[in-house]
Amino acid sequence: MSLWLRLGFRSVLDLNLNLKLIFKHHFMKNIFILFFCLLFEIGFAQLPDWTYYPNIKTPQLFLYGNQTEYPVIRLGSNDKMELHFDDVDGNVKNYYYTYQLCNADWSPAVLSQFDYIRGFSQIRISFYHFSSIALTRYTHYQAIVPDVNSAPTRSGNYLLKVFLDGDTSKLVFTKRFLIIEGGASIGAQILQPFDPAKTYTYQKIQVTVNTGKLNITNAFQQVRLVMLQNDRWDNAFMNVKPSFYSANTFQYNSDDDCSFPAGKQWRWLDLQSFRFQSDRVAHVDYLKTATTIYVKPDLDRSHTPYLFFNDINGLFYIQTTESINPLWQTDYASVIFTFIPEGKTAFPDKDVYIIGKFTDYEYNDATRMQFNPDKGVYETTLFLKQGYYNYDYVTVDKTDPDHIPSFEFTEGNNMETENEYTLLVYYRQIGDRSDKLVGMAKLNTMNR
Repeated sequence: MSLWLRLGFRSVLDLNLNLKLIFKHHFMKNIFILFFCLLFEIGFAQLPDWTYYPNIKTPQLFLYGNQTEYPVIRLGSNDKMELHFDDVDGNVKNYYYTYQLCNADWSPAVLSQFDYIRGFSQIRISFYHFSSIALTRYTHYQAIVPDVNSAPTRSGNYLLKVFLDGDTSKLVFTKRFLIIEGGASIGAQILQPFDPAKTYTYQKIQVTVNTGKLNITNAFQQVRLVMLQNDRWDNAFMNVKPSFYSANTFQYNSDDDCSFPAGKQWRWLDLQSFRFQSDRVAHVDYLKTATTIYVKPDLDRSHTPYLFFNDINGLFYIQTTESINPLWQTDYASVIFTFIPEGKTAFPDKDVYIIGKFTDYEYNDATRMQFNPDKGVYETTLFLKQGYYNYDYVTVDKTDPDHIPSFEFTEGNNMETENEYTLLVYYRQIGDRSDKLVGMAKLNTMNR
């Protein structure tokens, strides 16, 4: 008896048909598993600028050599960034990092890492140093990125993801950065809005974008303009529509889509020394194992006249006047902030948050101020490293699902305020699965 009859197949054709069905079944099963794994990888734990482990303090990603410079590098260049963070557990752990390509709106791009990473997909952070001359015990980790063995190959928005033990499910924190390539030119100026309700409290950005030789067939789907105020993403305009476009020229001039509340100059706190109490420090409790710093209470500024002074637009930098190396020779302290609302009464329908780059503009329990009815003030405590900090207070309506922050009841808004704006132009080719960053411009209200 022939082999295929013993196996239950009536003919060679029947055998071939069954083999094809078996192969198709397993092939489709493998494709489904691969697709599911890809969705799992890009669909979970992707919050930008978010810290998931409470033992991680002061995570920073900035352009090489400048703590206050946003991490933007050019595609195919030798530009580098610095990654720094502290682990207050004080021991040694195996931290790794990888890259996640995102679209213009920070949703994960539906691409495999093989499509946008050259070299290894994971890099171990091998440099660490134990803290010294500090009451707080911590381990400082740092890396220069991109590494020579791993580099992104596409322009666009990226998350740098730090995780434990080579296991991407043990995500520790994420940081945003941008990779830019050429293609579009941007012209912009800062004006007063035409809307009378915004004339003296908002700043309007008028923008002209020329896409040059980019192939534009559907302007509203292929080109996207994003506007940032002081490198903040929590109040960014994510998809500004052109007021007019012709051929490769786009003009953006709407009061609704291009106007930002101006705010005021940022409040400051100098913590470069814990022994020398700077002008914003009320008093300090020095204990054998910890330090507690009480910041002078901050008054409501919403009805005060505008006053110019130099600030760093909500940023912070780690620095000390008492040692040589600020990376691991600086200490931590519990810093108590106090905000006095008008009339010393709580806002009935609003939460108050403290914001700044040092909080990554997160709106959570750690940054929410708690009202103390006995004192008539809002209070919160943050664990901060020695350095210089800008911060402000905002209110958020309790019923607002989008958590849109407002300066109106805490700081006020004045059109004269010094602010820096960043304009980003994204482009998606027909049939492509990610947005390219093809243009960027910065402008400041001081030079307009």
